[in-house]
Amino acid sequence: MQSGQIEQITADQASAEIARLRAVLDAANIAYHQNDAPDISDAEYDAQKRRLAALEARFPEFASAASPTAQVGAAPADGFGKITHAVPMLSLENAFAGEDVADFIARIRAFLSFDKELSFTAEPKIDGLSLSLRYEKGRLVSAATRGDGAVGENVTANVAHIGDIPQKLPPFAPDLVEVRGEVYMSHADFAALNARQTAAGEKTFANPRNAAAGSLRQLDAAITAARPLRFFAYAWGALSAPLADTQAGAIQKLADFGFVTNPLTKICHGLDDLLAHYAAIETQRADLGYDIDGVVYKVNDLALQGRLGFRATTPRWAIAHKFPAQLAWTHLLAIDIQVGRTGALSPVARLAPVTVGGVVVSNATLHNEDYIAGRDSRGALIREGRDLRVGDFVQVYRAGDVIPKINDVDLSRRPADAAPYIFAQICPECGSPAQREAGDSVRRCTGGLICPAQAVERLKHFVARGAFDIEGLGAKQIEMFFNDPILPIKTPADIFTLAQRDADNPLQKLKNRDGFGDVSTAKLFAAIEARRSIGLDRLIFALGIRHAGEVAGALLAYHYGTWPALMAALDAIPADPDLRAGHAAWVELTAIDGVGAVLANSLLETFKNPTERAAIDALVAHLHIQPPPARQTEGSPVAGKTVVFTGSLEKLSRAEAKAQAERLGAKVAGSVSAKTDILVAGPGAGSKLKEAEKHGVRVLDEDAWIALIAPS
Repeated sequence: MQSGQIEQITADQASAEIARLRAVLDAANIAYHQNDAPDISDAEYDAQKRRLAALEARFPEFASAASPTAQVGAAPADGFGKITHAVPMLSLENAFAGEDVADFIARIRAFLSFDKELSFTAEPKIDGLSLSLRYEKGRLVSAATRGDGAVGENVTANVAHIGDIPQKLPPFAPDLVEVRGEVYMSHADFAALNARQTAAGEKTFANPRNAAAGSLRQLDAAITAARPLRFFAYAWGALSAPLADTQAGAIQKLADFGFVTNPLTKICHGLDDLLAHYAAIETQRADLGYDIDGVVYKVNDLALQGRLGFRATTPRWAIAHKFPAQLAWTHLLAIDIQVGRTGALSPVARLAPVTVGGVVVSNATLHNEDYIAGRDSRGALIREGRDLRVGDFVQVYRAGDVIPKINDVDLSRRPADAAPYIFAQICPECGSPAQREAGDSVRRCTGGLICPAQAVERLKHFVARGAFDIEGLGAKQIEMFFNDPILPIKTPADIFTLAQRDADNPLQKLKNRDGFGDVSTAKLFAAIEARRSIGLDRLIFALGIRHAGEVAGALLAYHYGTWPALMAALDAIPADPDLRAGHAAWVELTAIDGVGAVLANSLLETFKNPTERAAIDALVAHLHIQPPPARQTEGSPVAGKTVVFTGSLEKLSRAEAKAQAERLGAKVAGSVSAKTDILVAGPGAGSKLKEAEKHGVRVLDEDAWIALIAPS
């Protein structure tokens, strides 16, 4: 991606692309983790996921706990018993260039306010199946696949046949230890297995990873026993006693227990050392005898790992530096315009199918009209100013920062009759004018709710994962019901009247239509009924308000607690933007850390709009809205208190201090008001300190704050 392109994309474009990416990745996760039959390459998957993560980082309002970036693997398949991991099995953040690794190190230093030398372990990233082995009193008692990170499949009987996995640990091992690593198959063993499969007239495997996963996840353990599986140990879960003080020391301890650990694991000091080892491993990749797809870096000091902690699905102290993807050339056949739920007109390239990194590509995102014209939103040239035209011979690039995108164009092969692309000035769905506001890089349909594309996309968002997540009512069904003359769903409230309207209709019952029956109809109505009770955070996200993603939904839900409280706050704020400054409710809303004026204005634009408010009120009448779950903060001295940090913190970074406060149940605000309980003021504190003194807010320096929250 050209520098700045993520920054240029609009919220509407991002929303549409995020929805598409999540659907692709959800399907890929099921194919990979449940079916052991991936339908896209690792490079393709990484590219899609990295692009999604970048978009969610740029537009945090669209972040979702249901997003593939916030999930690990896929739910365990039916047929196996389930094991809940005592310590979740998380995934890793990915890096695709040296700059990404440098950013990783810089983030660690900033989070910890750490300026001393940092050492890391660097080890090959094995392309296999993650496994957790639980030992009690030295004996193997269970084995589980990663599954969705929280619950995996019970494959205990199968791992008994893997020679690299000891059934008993030496006496010096802790009473409880969970050893984690990767099950894989060597290239030689894979070739021999496929030869045997062919001779027996059986199905052959596409690659060693599929073969390893399919062999381990056999309901008949005898089949697993006949397969040549191997295991590298590289991590741990629950422990009754620490293994060591460092990552390298803990890995050595696993080797002492009798596990095979990777001999290419090395302690590295700093960026240059990490990148040198990455290059060394990459040069050996073809001769290792097993598949790897990158190098994993981990902070070596386990105490620092503990301070860094975790995000939702990834540790802050580790990253996977993946190997690069590929380029390909093909023809640009057409440029289509898609309309998103907030009216954004998003251009999509239709390409002559081409294989890139083992994946067939036929579509690519074109971002906006400026990108097509060869410039960014500020007028600077991209692709050296070369525009894109239908008929062009274009270069498609699939790497970590992007999903199929057009990277360049070969002007020497441009058809003589290729004309500059003229971007749509009217909505292709409803014919309304498509306008582009000053400072915005996207053109939007002005039709609002009269635009069927916007209405349908809003409904799709409403029923999506992370929102109401109504089983049996997906994108396909929404499109069907939206155009249904008998049981239409035009607004979210219509979903919750569907069963009653069907019952009142004596003629064409839903159960008698194609694609439905007694069972599927009953399941759909039951799924809808189950969603009448919904969390406040999910409701806010489901409404599809611009900039109000799941992160914002959670922030608002935890701050206000209930739907009536949120409504009272929004209703109290003047409709006229010029009258909002200084209003108590406005000050409180914009002071919520992570909210701010842009999101606040977007909320008010929705709730002050009579049509939008009527639709929301109609929906809420059918719901039982639940407050957010109470955080487990028993004994916390700051639970429920509003805390503001200002000035320079010297022992904690701002990020670490904020994360620490939130773990203890505090609300972190960005500005001081009469509702602030504590101001933590470091050197350089200015206007916030004066405001705190004005309101009589308790003021602590950094040492006093650390003493306050220290375990008693």
